[in-house]
Amino acid sequence: MSRASGSGLGSWLSGPGTPEPGTYPGERLGLPRSGPGSIARFGRRIAALCVDWLVALGLAALITTLGLFGSLALQSVQLVVWFVLGVVSVRLFGFSPGQLALGLKVVSVDGRGYVGAGRALARGVLILLVIPALFTDSDLRGLHDLATKTAVVKR
Repeated sequence: MSRASGSGLGSWLSGPGTPEPGTYPGERLGLPRSGPGSIARFGRRIAALCVDWLVALGLAALITTLGLFGSLALQSVQLVVWFVLGVVSVRLFGFSPGQLALGLKVVSVDGRGYVGAGRALARGVLILLVIPALFTDSDLRGLHDLATKTAVVKR
């Protein structure tokens, strides 16, 4: 039984009205197969996340050295810095420092020209929870991107 016919276990599990996967990630979204604007692969996104985490660690170490957060642990300050840096930079520029270094950006896939403050905040919270970012669809978009109608693409 095919998924197109609307019967069978596969169509029930995938939910109502789920479009068929494209021949390459991003095709259903109207994105190119490769080059600028194409969907970024998982390894590159993880590398960007690691760069962001290291930048946040450096800033957190500076903040805790200056005594601005009192007795909070370095890791707690690092998490706060990482979250704020990610949300603010994605809202203002469309990419985090790590994404800039790796040639990536966050784009809206519903026709808006930018990622708004609410979407950037929701996206940051969902990434902070870790689990939504680990599950991806056929377009290699995590649950955080699906919920906020965004995608990480190559610049």
